[in-house]
Amino acid sequence: MWQSYRAYCIASLAALCLSLTAISPATSDMDDSVDMMWGNTQVLCDGAGHQMVSLSHDCWTTSAFRSKSKYLFGRFDIDIKLVPKDSAGTGTTVYRKGDREMQYRLWFDPTEDFNTYSIIWNPHMILILVNGVPIRWMRNQMRDDTPFPLYQPMRLYASIWDADEWATQGGRIKTDWSHGPFTAFFRNYTANACVPYNRAWICGQDSGDSSWFNQELDEQGQQKLNDVNGKNKIYDYCTDSRRFPNGYPPECGHSKS
Repeated sequence: MWQSYRAYCIASLAALCLSLTAISPATSDMDDSVDMMWGNTQVLCDGAGHQMVSLSHDCWTTSAFRSKSKYLFGRFDIDIKLVPKDSAGTGTTVYRKGDREMQYRLWFDPTEDFNTYSIIWNPHMILILVNGVPIRWMRNQMRDDTPFPLYQPMRLYASIWDADEWATQGGRIKTDWSHGPFTAFFRNYTANACVPYNRAWICGQDSGDSSWFNQELDEQGQQKLNDVNGKNKIYDYCTDSRRFPNGYPPECGHSKS
């Protein structure tokens, strides 16, 4: 059952549509790059002395952190270890704006260890990957009047919260608070990104790899994406007529009849 419960966490990542901002490409302590916002949010050290942030959630409170800065375009990576055992109804998210969720039943247990969740955001596309495997691809279709974050600098928010009204089979399975508090862990937050300079944005001027700026999803990547969509996707907001009774969002490419 863990796979279906964990699926929402990845859906939230896929729905984030990019609020990830960045630290420098070099390794940095997480408390240098993020602000703790509310709830039981802690900076910890693992056995090797590396920093990580924990977010905990109980029946009384959620918790969250956000980046100190805003950025425009970049490649962003963060390692996350999701909530273990029976945590149905909890949502672990990295986001800017919701309402564009997709759910995936992953091909591994994301609670056993840290896994890397990545976003490539450039003027052409937003690409979301899990351990290097593409799971969601959003192309810039502004010519078709589809919104795309081309001019909006973004900030990272990460949170853990109660999602049992939606995440678990449409709310049919409720959170068992006797298993709480529920805790997720984040570490190795790194990015190459466009940085602010006066009133402009400077891209590709640092020592990091800036190949992401012109990157597109090649044929092999599209095949991997199709495989994930065919085998692992279990919810798509673009087919949910209950949520969008007056018509689907424009990026879905069709309207409700």
